[in-house]
Amino acid sequence: MNKTNPDKLKTLARAVIETEQSAIAALVDRIDEKFVTACNAILQCNGRVIVIGMGKSGHIGKKIAATLASTGTPAFFVHPGEASHGDSGMITSKDIVMVLSNSGETDEVVALLPVIKRLNTPTISLTGKPDSTLAKAATVNIDVSVAKEACPLNLAPTASTTATLAMGDAIAIALLEARGFSEDDFALSHPGGTLGRRLLLHVSEIMHTGDGIPKVSENALLSEALIEMSQKGLGITTIVDNDENILGIFTDGDLRRALDSNIDVKTCQVKDVMTKNGKSISPDSLAASALALMESHSINALVVVDDDNKLTGILNMHDLLRARVV
Repeated sequence: MNKTNPDKLKTLARAVIETEQSAIAALVDRIDEKFVTACNAILQCNGRVIVIGMGKSGHIGKKIAATLASTGTPAFFVHPGEASHGDSGMITSKDIVMVLSNSGETDEVVALLPVIKRLNTPTISLTGKPDSTLAKAATVNIDVSVAKEACPLNLAPTASTTATLAMGDAIAIALLEARGFSEDDFALSHPGGTLGRRLLLHVSEIMHTGDGIPKVSENALLSEALIEMSQKGLGITTIVDNDENILGIFTDGDLRRALDSNIDVKTCQVKDVMTKNGKSISPDSLAASALALMESHSINALVVVDDDNKLTGILNMHDLLRARVV
């Protein structure tokens, strides 16, 4: 196996990045009235955005369709080869079609244009050839041409696919802003992802409640508090009055500090060594907010209280880890 000089590999790689960077930078001046027309057409569409592309453009088209769908614009990808054999039935007159082709002359794509025209479906094309068959047939064409491919042979789709993907992202995010798409909307479309869990999961859904809450009365001995902590296994116990009002907390850290003070574990009352005014959170708060609070104060557990400061639950870092919020 021939080994290439490491410096040559680095030089080639940097050249690719620089070429693609230039291709993307050139798109900035093409965010013009045609771009606005395309976005408005999608915003006014009562159906879906049907993204079509062949070969490498097809791979980019799948990503653009996925990005549109996850940011508030209903969209899906249709393979032009399959469309010619029945899948064109997925396209309706209420939809809008986004067609990707660098040359604008891809046979499978061009063959679909009469079908799309008969449906009177608006078409947005992303091409590298403004004078191509596709560009001329489209309702609006967005120029994604590049000076050259990043491939040394100027053949393999590299810079051109990168430019097309970047323009697709620009369209998707412009539409996201125009629709007022929020974090909550994003979370609802990504319920299984980490971001979705951070934006949807509430403290009340993962906190310990009922008998799972470690708690003792203010007059309890420290030894009793230690037993409660050991039995519940959360490294903390709460101290409450007869009405379940939270008076303080006692943690492993408090125990270490108490032992340094040479207290008598058997006779000391927990109220004398507890931490007053410990950090707490509402059960309606997002689990992500609980994580932020723990991290900012370098603590591993939070007391959950209601609006009347009554004990409702307990939450620790392990609960957040199990819920994959971290």
